[in-house]
Amino acid sequence: MAQEKLEKAKPEKVSAAVPRRSIWSGSITIGLVNVPVKLYSMIYDKGVSFHFLHKTDGQPLKYVKMCTKDDKIVPWNEVTRGYEVAKNEYVTFDKKELDEVKPESDKRIRISKFVDYFSVDPVYFDRTYALMPDKSKEAYSLLLTALARKNKAGAGRITLRTKEYPALLHTYKGALVLTTLRYAYDVVDPQDFEDLQKLKEPEKAELDLAIKIITDLSGDFDITEFEDTYMKRVEELIAQKLKGEKIHIEKPPEIEAKGLMVALRETIKQLEKPQ
Repeated sequence: MAQEKLEKAKPEKVSAAVPRRSIWSGSITIGLVNVPVKLYSMIYDKGVSFHFLHKTDGQPLKYVKMCTKDDKIVPWNEVTRGYEVAKNEYVTFDKKELDEVKPESDKRIRISKFVDYFSVDPVYFDRTYALMPDKSKEAYSLLLTALARKNKAGAGRITLRTKEYPALLHTYKGALVLTTLRYAYDVVDPQDFEDLQKLKEPEKAELDLAIKIITDLSGDFDITEFEDTYMKRVEELIAQKLKGEKIHIEKPPEIEAKGLMVALRETIKQLEKPQ
């Protein structure tokens, strides 16, 4: 029985299950044009998830809100929100005050311009959601077809929960999807790191070998070639424990440190061997 539960809990190998409920509904607005849509989760982190248990009896632990001053558990009706302006100094707000300053675009995906999708650096991509038609399939189909025909993406903004995001409306596999973006000030410019100022030009011989390795290993990207090996190993350990088997973990062999030129040449030799 326990083994059957483990099998059911394993993630799908190809794609996630279609969500049953939307997490947001509203309209895509372009000028005076409104396209009613529902927003669905499209990205799931299917890693290994553990619960914290009481070691002596194996029961789950609860997380409680404890006041740091009197060490007492605080009920929800006594919880408020505070912004720290100095150490242990807070400006407090109640939910009604914060609701009143929510961004105007709370129920709208406001598109302000259309851009080339590939002009947006992927470093700004945050999370992607599926958009489905709501009430007007004709308007949805029209926008989907027009975006695909022009190969463009709509740049705008959306508010999810209490945060406003820059967003990119684009097409994916015959559907409209929305990718929330990070703000420019949320991303570190690598050129700000001092380490990059100390880089030396590579030697020609090393560069030639490195380019050959990249050329020999070049191919088309296929996401299905990758899987979470840690999750797979944990699932194997769970299966062993369910069977009452003794756990024996083999340590991976240590990789010998080699000079750059030696490592490059040996990598070339490995690539030349028949697979």
